Amino acid sequence: MGEDRRLTAVVALAQGMAAAHTPRESWRAAALGACRALAGNFAALSVWERERGRLRVLANVGDRAFDEEEFPDGEAYPVHQFPEITEFLHERWARGGEPNAWVETAEGSTAGRPGYCHQRVAALRRRGRGCCVVAPIVLHGRAWGELYVARPAGEPVFDRADADFATVLASVVAAGLAQTERLEEARRLAYTDALTGLANRRAVDVRLDEAIEQHRRDGVVVSLVVCDLNGLKRVNDTRGHAMGDQLLERFGSVLSLCGAMLPGALAARLGGDEFCLLAVGPAADEVVRAAGELCRRAADLELGEGVACGLASTQDPIGPVRSGRRLFRLADAAQYRAKAVRATKPVVAGREGPDDPVVRLADEPSPAAAERRRFRGRR
Repeated sequence: MGEDRRLTAVVALAQGMAAAHTPRESWRAAALGACRALAGNFAALSVWERERGRLRVLANVGDRAFDEEEFPDGEAYPVHQFPEITEFLHERWARGGEPNAWVETAEGSTAGRPGYCHQRVAALRRRGRGCCVVAPIVLHGRAWGELYVARPAGEPVFDRADADFATVLASVVAAGLAQTERLEEARRLAYTDALTGLANRRAVDVRLDEAIEQHRRDGVVVSLVVCDLNGLKRVNDTRGHAMGDQLLERFGSVLSLCGAMLPGALAARLGGDEFCLLAVGPAADEVVRAAGELCRRAADLELGEGVACGLASTQDPIGPVRSGRRLFRLADAAQYRAKAVRATKPVVAGREGPDDPVVRLADEPSPAAAERRRFRGRR
């Protein structure tokens, strides 16, 4: 391959990883870019999990064998089966060696020989591949994993120049992975409440908009629980804000635990002492049960005074829900009523007859109610 073509391949790989929106897309772009750059027919990206002593495959691309999934959940290999992982990726790197790639063939090692590896050779033969090039990936100054590209039997065997080029590709992949990590961390911070580790209001808005669209399109049940943690001000005033933060964290754990009763539910802190639980799919009664368990557990928290909990679900008679804001207003009104009557169980919008006070409050708030409580919702 000429220098111009190699440069083009490097640029294409970097651009593919830069365009990725998720870690999986980034892994696939890395493997696919390397596969094309080296004229292979199969490639894999794997991470070295030191704590488990294994090499775990993140992505397989190209002509996959019957037992190779694109994003495998359980394809991992004990390090002791691949002695070059510890010898080449760890010991030689730690001693100042360079992370150079090497080539294995169905007959044994060739270029950049780190040591014969029976498992790799056996795998090449079993899957009808004639050779592979293995390039260590170094990220943040330490061995991270490997890039693996193979060619079928009968095709030209990778040579020293290919191994050197694979080393360059691995460094480009490492830079792409570092960028992906930074983006993921930025996304995590943007959508996570720093104190409790739950989702934040921004994450709820995004997920709720998606859920309402699913409801409008497919009739999927969408339920929203809004709750107000009682007693936080008293704790802050009498025992200090550190104890108040502890109460918020403990309630966040309870909310997360109860949310786990509903597959796929999103537990979030909206701000201050206000939290919510968004469920997409489960029946309204299931969400009511989970909310009831939340009230029960919150009442047992040592520092707090329980929780005022309101719930609104598209499965209940609350009228058409065409926006996330309306569901928020309904759940918020139910929560306001729960606080007003000191309810120890969740108040559910639409379950008090045709003239349901919660629905009326949400849709036609009186001036007094509007003054006492400002409904949340994007303006």
